[in-house]
Amino acid sequence: MKNYFYTILVIVMVIIAYNFPQYFISVGGLELTSLIGPVLQIIMFGMGASITLNDFTNVIKTPKLILIGVCLQFMIMPLWGFGLTQIFSFPPAIAAGMILIGSSPSGLASNVMALLAKANIALSVTLTVCATLLAPFITPYLMQWLGGELIEVDTLGMMWSMCKIVLIPVALGFALNKFLPNLMDKVKKILPLFSMAGIIYVITTVTAKGQASLSEVGALLFVAVLLHNVGGYFFGYGAAKLFRLKKKDARTIALEVGMQNGGLASALAVEMGKVATVGLASAIFGPLMNVTGSLLASWWGKGKDLTDEDMA
Repeated sequence: MKNYFYTILVIVMVIIAYNFPQYFISVGGLELTSLIGPVLQIIMFGMGASITLNDFTNVIKTPKLILIGVCLQFMIMPLWGFGLTQIFSFPPAIAAGMILIGSSPSGLASNVMALLAKANIALSVTLTVCATLLAPFITPYLMQWLGGELIEVDTLGMMWSMCKIVLIPVALGFALNKFLPNLMDKVKKILPLFSMAGIIYVITTVTAKGQASLSEVGALLFVAVLLHNVGGYFFGYGAAKLFRLKKKDARTIALEVGMQNGGLASALAVEMGKVATVGLASAIFGPLMNVTGSLLASWWGKGKDLTDEDMA
């Protein structure tokens, strides 16, 4: 149960926020969703502080794996999300949220799952870093292409928002870790805890803000998000095997493809002023992927079907 404590806590907080939204919408006149951006910036700062030069040398050492992983990340989930919006008759803004979460990069949770799954952890971390750094330049155009008919998409505005939320904090964290390592060693001890608390904050505030819309489409949206998430694992693994990758690497890519940065998608929904609609899919996706990812990683982690060649 210890392995699932955080996931259970997230689910419990979502249930509480859905049933008692008034406590998670505003405090003293301050809209709690307005703090999602700053919270994500601190989380991204923490990610930057954990990046080392080895993460970038891995790109040079395994360019094929990185290229395959990043391409599959930004192809499968956006297109699969768009396909699901054609199947389910969601209001345009909620459908756009499906595309937004699909167009977002993988999150730090995929690295944890890669560890549990005994997958290629170095590849997982490198793919997360690369996808995150590329997202400000790719995600806005994917949204314009696939979701432009559903909602108005300010491509350049979204690009700048992502630079503020992602690139600048990551670069700052990396720089401080490089030039002030002693200070950052102390800071990094609390950053993981803040990240975990921050993700709960994002998910609960978005759930509370969108409670009315969730009450109308919650069940269908849950099914669609589940299909989106699980489909990411399935298509990611299948596509990786088509490239004749080892099981260990294919599993890594499957987790990277299927697990998205729901917090970032929520922050972008806030920036767009549509957190109560566009942000709903990401609010469901976050806790759900932790459940499915934990189950899949635990199953794979047994490693009974992996040969020595697969693990090499």
